[in-house]
Amino acid sequence: MSFPLLTATAALPALGAVATAAVPAAQRTAAKWLALLVSLATLALAITVLVRFDPDGARYQLTESHAWIKDFGVRYELGVDGIAVALVALTAVLIPFIILAGWHDADPLETGSRRWRPTQGFFALILAVEAMVLISFEATDVFVFYIFFEAMLIPMYFLIGGFGDRAHEHGEETAATQRTYAAVKFLLYNLAGGLIMLAAVIGLYVVAGNFSLQEIAEARANGSLHMATSTERWLFLGFFFAFAVKAPLWPLHTWLPNAMQESTAPVAVLITAVVDKVGTFAMLRFCLQLFPEASKWATPVILVLALISIVYGALLAVGQRDIKRLVAYASISHFGFIIMGIFAMTSQGQSGATLYMVNHGISTAALMLVAGFLISRRGSRLIADYGGVQKVAPVLAGTFLIGGLATLSLPGLAPFVSEFLVLVGTFTRYPAIGIIATFGIVLAALYTLVLYQRTMTGPVKAEVSAMPDLRARELVVVAPLIVLLIFLGVYPKPVTDIVNPAVKQTMSDVHKKDPKPEVEAAK
Repeated sequence: MSFPLLTATAALPALGAVATAAVPAAQRTAAKWLALLVSLATLALAITVLVRFDPDGARYQLTESHAWIKDFGVRYELGVDGIAVALVALTAVLIPFIILAGWHDADPLETGSRRWRPTQGFFALILAVEAMVLISFEATDVFVFYIFFEAMLIPMYFLIGGFGDRAHEHGEETAATQRTYAAVKFLLYNLAGGLIMLAAVIGLYVVAGNFSLQEIAEARANGSLHMATSTERWLFLGFFFAFAVKAPLWPLHTWLPNAMQESTAPVAVLITAVVDKVGTFAMLRFCLQLFPEASKWATPVILVLALISIVYGALLAVGQRDIKRLVAYASISHFGFIIMGIFAMTSQGQSGATLYMVNHGISTAALMLVAGFLISRRGSRLIADYGGVQKVAPVLAGTFLIGGLATLSLPGLAPFVSEFLVLVGTFTRYPAIGIIATFGIVLAALYTLVLYQRTMTGPVKAEVSAMPDLRARELVVVAPLIVLLIFLGVYPKPVTDIVNPAVKQTMSDVHKKDPKPEVEAAK
């Protein structure tokens, strides 16, 4: 038997989570280093997956299949295509930076505090989330995917509710109440989506007789499995609703600003750069592959919802007074672009959407983590409490600017390529939607540059006059993310070469071809 590489990639952080939680309470530093080493070892396994994956080979590679619950047709099946490989790599890259950035976020609070912050638990929960996200990207059995899609909510609930941001202007008791509210809201929204999806998963089993993604897709393609139109549409809606909550898509987005505002900066990155990607990934893997006709049927409505997300999220970001809420609404706008690219049903749109998932993860991590370093120094999330930071902490201000410019998709930085592909892919089939979506770019420039101007330029406020610049640990977190943003902005080919074959197969699943140009090129 060949080495189960995909299982090992997900199992290592799961075992690391258990080991980290078991470290004695007095050995907080040892727990941190253990979690960091486990995340680096997981990154090494993810790189091995990336190296062994052949973009021109079979659709699903490094596959594993074992009987699990025979009476219900459940198998432990794993496999990765190019889209999954890219997101496995993104997750494994970001987790070590998240751990380093949160190095002191779960240290004990001041003497006399009524809240206890178990350091070991904080880092164990991060590793647990990583394990569940990785296996969600790898699962090709619908039931296995569903289990971990839902299970990741539990550690995220405790990370939001139990390890919230210390920078709060209303005191500890109010802060604890707001953290609890944000955590419960996150859990209820996602559980509601998951319960609806569970009904659809059961319905799929009744129709297909098993949960294997590959078997069901092949049976649908060769005509041996036929779904009534109404059945397919109801099943599609059950899956899509859960993924739209996770993504998040307007109007199911309202949990995200609260969750990101009340979380520590590393946990906020974990939410929007890692966990939320499971929703958009699942739209490509499950909605389009299992329910191609229903996906085409729902496309006009989904594109309108995505367009609303783009403009609505950007408009609300412009008016925010809280740095974290601004980044949250900006992310809602960006997820609108991703979903728009997926359902534009063009190869450029879907390639751009997948590339956008990767680039958004990196750019949001860079911006939010630097924002977290800024907030930890001043003790406030309010934009109005800053001013003139670039004069006292120029490196912090410079990295914050690069993260912000990536967020507005400046040419030369990674998100530009993906956003351009999404817009081109959408315009070729739905020109009106593509044109309106470009207003999201204008608004992104507005909220990003205004944020930088109000926090970094102008007279130096007394409260920031003694603010230290980025320290060595913080530079280790930020510098590689900046390098990735520039590298993938100039040379995105390594990612597109992996993604494009999988996108072509997804386009084949929904029986769609790219529109022909209305004006042929001159001979």
